[in-house]
Amino acid sequence: MNKVRFWFQNARPISLPQSLLPAFTALALSYGAPEFNWIAAIASVAGVAFLHLSLNLLDDWFDYREGSAEARQKVSDEGFRGRMIKYPYLTSCEATPKQLLWAVVAFMLIAVVMGLAVFAIRGRAILIWAFAALIIGVSYSGGPLKLGFRGLGELAIFIMFGPLMMTGVYYAVTGTLDWKILWLSAAVGLLVTNIVYSHSVLDSVPDRKMGKKTMAHLMGSDRGQIVFSAILNTFPYLMTVAAVALGQLHSAYLAVLLVLPLSLWLVKSLDDFVNHREVPIEPKVWMGPMGDFQAYRKAGVDWFLLRWLTARNIVMMFCVIIIVVNLIFR
Repeated sequence: MNKVRFWFQNARPISLPQSLLPAFTALALSYGAPEFNWIAAIASVAGVAFLHLSLNLLDDWFDYREGSAEARQKVSDEGFRGRMIKYPYLTSCEATPKQLLWAVVAFMLIAVVMGLAVFAIRGRAILIWAFAALIIGVSYSGGPLKLGFRGLGELAIFIMFGPLMMTGVYYAVTGTLDWKILWLSAAVGLLVTNIVYSHSVLDSVPDRKMGKKTMAHLMGSDRGQIVFSAILNTFPYLMTVAAVALGQLHSAYLAVLLVLPLSLWLVKSLDDFVNHREVPIEPKVWMGPMGDFQAYRKAGVDWFLLRWLTARNIVMMFCVIIIVVNLIFR
């Protein structure tokens, strides 16, 4: 049990809302459909979670091979601020790269077993989603594509955690697709992408020093980075308004606009960061849960996690509103 706990903690469960919130949202949207299947629902959501955890660990393995932690430390020693924590369990020798690979295989096998359960219910069509998720997930950090190092990581995240995952869960549970899941999976996907993009803005300088190209670098300038952040933080709401106007969604879904002020705050906060404005790093109740923020402050990553957790909480609030509205007005 200690080994299970060790690898679960190092698989970064803090990032699970990034996958589970879209999955639960798709599950809620599918609830009440004629072909709704509880076994497929449980298996698909569990499969999503374990695939996510396995890919987090696999990302550590690829980064270890690239010497990411050492490169980040060198950047820090040169006086550039960046998030330095990276696979500490390997650098501290608590685990070996071989053990890490076995942990990846173990989590992946659980995801495969869950996938086989869905396959038994829905047939071969579900393999399209499964193989696409595996290829995109591995290619995020792994060769030959290494999407996360070529400025295409955010695109991969959008596809993976938005349209691909949410339509996959929806199809697994119902055996069908509809316009509602297509509209909302794209909106949620943009907000999940916003988590990763905000990360890349905050780590823009260290990433560049390490030779890693992200979407933040493709924007070309500080202004370009903030403009793209504004797009990611406003388009999901505009899409929802458009879907309501076109009659694809109930007007009650406009309740997601309650989250818009937090999205606008994040854009402003990132603008402060890239323009080196000193602002208080203090979480507010309306920003959502922030975990043990005093521990983050002590570790020197409060400036990073305030923005990262805000981006995560935006997804959480957006999805919760969708779930509640769907249960009332489906």
